[in-house]
Parts: sequence; structure tokens; C-alpha cells
Amino acid sequence: MANQFVNSDINAGDRHPKSTEGLTRRQIVIGGAAIAGLTTAVVSGKAQANTQTPPEPASATNPNGRFAGKVVLITGATSGIGEGTAYAFAKEGAKVFFCGRRENLGTQVETRIREFGGEATYMRADVRREEEVKAFVDSCVQTYDRLDIAFNNAGIVNPELVRLHEQSTADFLDTLNTNAVGVFYSLKYEIPYMLEQGGGCIINTASVSGHKGFTEIGPYSVSKHALLGLTKVAALEYARDNIRITSISPGGVDTPMLRFAREQRGISFEEGSRAIPIGRTNTVEEMSRAVMFLASDDATAFHGSLVDVTGGFLD
Repeated sequence: MANQFVNSDINAGDRHPKSTEGLTRRQIVIGGAAIAGLTTAVVSGKAQANTQTPPEPASATNPNGRFAGKVVLITGATSGIGEGTAYAFAKEGAKVFFCGRRENLGTQVETRIREFGGEATYMRADVRREEEVKAFVDSCVQTYDRLDIAFNNAGIVNPELVRLHEQSTADFLDTLNTNAVGVFYSLKYEIPYMLEQGGGCIINTASVSGHKGFTEIGPYSVSKHALLGLTKVAALEYARDNIRITSISPGGVDTPMLRFAREQRGISFEEGSRAIPIGRTNTVEEMSRAVMFLASDDATAFHGSLVDVTGGFLD
């Protein structure tokens, strides 16, 4: 739900420098990069990938692709990483069932996928509401008869960049309910279908902020730490049921949200990119490739894996 980030009142104010002078790498990355993203590119057909020039996304749809016949459920796929991943799975032959709160964007994404020959269905759902999550998952199975892969991606960041004692209780709980409780609801209703059909794969979107503390985004960081705990517990509980559960931890990804956040911090896109060890901001396509790798048969040993896709930020 990248637009939720974009519409948030992320106001740097006078307390934040207008350049990177005197800032640590961590502070610069917080200027947007720490709030979203994910990085490691998985490139097929090449022996060695160039991390400085990531490959372009697939331009053609292959109905007999890697995920032909698979049903993929995605939360928060109306923009950003979720949208890009929906396109990527559809181009590889998957049937994509996705949600988001913004109906106009959801309809646009569904239309684009169908225009390039993919199969997709949009349904409005708010992951903060248990009954809507249940209805969303149930509708996926009713529409496509099964559920093979779930990408629990929906998330928001707290709207104000302030210290903990200044955080609104309502905003804190809203962030936690979306990013952590919303994933719990998703797991709660996805897993029974996977148990019934004999297996499945679930990937949760975490963050670099789930591994490190960052100032002024406390609610977000707390929620992502909780999400990593959910991933570990669920992976252990269902490993012998042939259900693989993993997470990706993004750093910075080139989305409208990240550009907006850096602008609010008074940091140019280029300055923020230089703070990342690989020297650039990751792309949405790289994120979708990482998700697809974890969902593929090449990742059968990945259980409870907290995959670092930060471009080297987690050292």
C-alpha cells in the first residue's frame, strides 16, 4: 500500500538537516530507504549478475512460465512492490488474486495485467479488519479453487516522524495493526487452505527496520520486529506440513513513497542512494524477483528465513 506512505504527513521540519553533511549513513537511509524496499536480484539465464545494472523486467507474458497454473494471493498490491510483484507473477503464468484499499488503483492494476495477457482479480480489503481478510482469502479460493503462494505485503508507516513520547497512540496502534496484526490475520486464514491441499508457500514483507532500530519511526520498527517473530514461529509450526514461510527485509526501493520520504527529509534521491552500500537504490523488479525466488521450487530449504534484500545495509 505504497500510496498510504505517500499520503502520510512525513514532515521533516527544521529539526532535520537539508543536506547529508554531518549525517550518518543510518540517518540518511532513514530518509526513505529504511521505510520500504528489498534488494537481492535473482537472475535466471546468466551465470553472474551485475549488481550495478539490474536486468529489465520481463516484457512478454509466458502462460507456460515458471508459475503456470499456480494461484498467488497478494495483499497491498495496488502500487509499489506489491503491484510490481503482481505483474511479475502474472507474466510467469500465475493467477493473481490481490487486494488493497484503493479501489481505483486496484482496478487499474487488474486491467493492466489482463491487457498484457495475464490473469488477475482485484478485491478491496483492509488487512486491519479480520473479517475482510477472511473474506479476501476465502474469495481467492472460491475464484481459483486453491491457494499456492501468499505474499503478505500490505503495510504502512507512522504518519509523523517524531520520538516515542510524541507518537500518537492511535497512530502507533494503527501501524502495529496493519503491519503485524494484519499479517497474523492473513496467516490465520491462508494456512488452513494450504494444510488442506497439502502445502504452500508464504512470504511476508518485513524491513531493515525489523532488524535495527531507527529514530522517529518507532511504531514502524516495532511492527516489523513483530512480523519477523511471526515469520519464525509460523515457519517452525508448519515446516512438516509442507508449508514454507519466509520473509524479505527491504532497505530502499525506488517507489513513489521513498522519493516522497527523501524529499521530506531534504535529501535528494541521489544522496539517499549513495548511502546504500551498493551505491544505488534498488528497483521494484528486483524485489519481485526475490519474492518469486522464495516462492519457487529452487528455495525448498528456505524455512523461517529472514532474507536480507537491503543492498548490503544489514552487516
